[in-house]
Amino acid sequence: MQTEPISSPPAASADPQALYAAFHALRRDRKLRHRDAARALGVSECEAVAAAVGQRGPTSCVRLAGPWPALFEQMPRLGRVLALTRNDTTVHEKTGCFENMSHEGQMGLALGRDIDLRIFYSRWAHGYAVSEEIARGVRRSLQFFDAHGVAVHKVFLRDGSDVAAFSDLVERHASFDQRPGERVQPGAAPAEPVADDEIDVAAFHAAWQALADTHEFFPLLRRFGLARQQALRLAPPDFAYRVPTDAARRLLQQAARGGVSIMCFVGNPGVIQIHTGCVQRVEVMGPWLNVLDPGFNLHLREDAIAAAWVVKKPTRDGHVTSLELFDAAGGTMAMFFGERKPGSAERADWRALVELLPHRDG
Repeated sequence: MQTEPISSPPAASADPQALYAAFHALRRDRKLRHRDAARALGVSECEAVAAAVGQRGPTSCVRLAGPWPALFEQMPRLGRVLALTRNDTTVHEKTGCFENMSHEGQMGLALGRDIDLRIFYSRWAHGYAVSEEIARGVRRSLQFFDAHGVAVHKVFLRDGSDVAAFSDLVERHASFDQRPGERVQPGAAPAEPVADDEIDVAAFHAAWQALADTHEFFPLLRRFGLARQQALRLAPPDFAYRVPTDAARRLLQQAARGGVSIMCFVGNPGVIQIHTGCVQRVEVMGPWLNVLDPGFNLHLREDAIAAAWVVKKPTRDGHVTSLELFDAAGGTMAMFFGERKPGSAERADWRALVELLPHRDG
């Protein structure tokens, strides 16, 4: 359920001090998370966080300056942390150490055993070091946002994290501008896909069937001007089909029972975060489908799943099968695969689980 705006939101951009007070009062009185409290005030999460720049109070904040690859590739210095990536409906949390970080241009990688990211720095616009007083002490984090004020990635220190390295990183990358408040751009309307009747479906089918790697799929969509669900509707026969919207719950529960190792992808325009391994504790709490494992938490709004698709993509190593979830706006919520490395065929136990999912017409 979306948090409704309060009746009289403060003039956020004009008065960061008023926003700071209202944001913390709302967090205290209604126990809301940052994202929901900001939405209730009618502002972006970035604006709410930036109101704490230079403030003294329960939350303090330091504005950071890019270039973002140079800053973010310092994450291994922090030791064991929690990395959080989310979109409107799904939260993906991994605890571990950043390792093997690199970038080429505005594309970055973090290829650790625990924290596995695909990073699109061109979408990063704002960054902050946040210190927040909580019952257990001070919670320190690094929070990054896009130009519209939407969070793309957060890194939280944990017990055993290197606080001195955090402080040094913040000092080295602090912006000269430490005035409270932030200006963000209004959200842009999504691009309209090409109409179905303008697609050369035969050419699209041929291109899909000629795929040699799963990473070629997004360029395929871009080449034909297709939205992702539109592509699934127009897919070659038997390469994509709809399944019930509770498919993720069924799949995760069966994977946990059978010890089937999976990959779970959750992302937004700035970051895709990946978990690889078995899942153990799968629980449903109200509208939330959760994985609550040591080192990996997933929180997914089942009531937001508008469509679930099984998708098959050809590769040099045989077909790769995924379960893909979409919200009512057509946004990708999460994708699930069987654990697999390039050069290896898809796991038979994963494929068997997917094949148990009933088809859904339409």
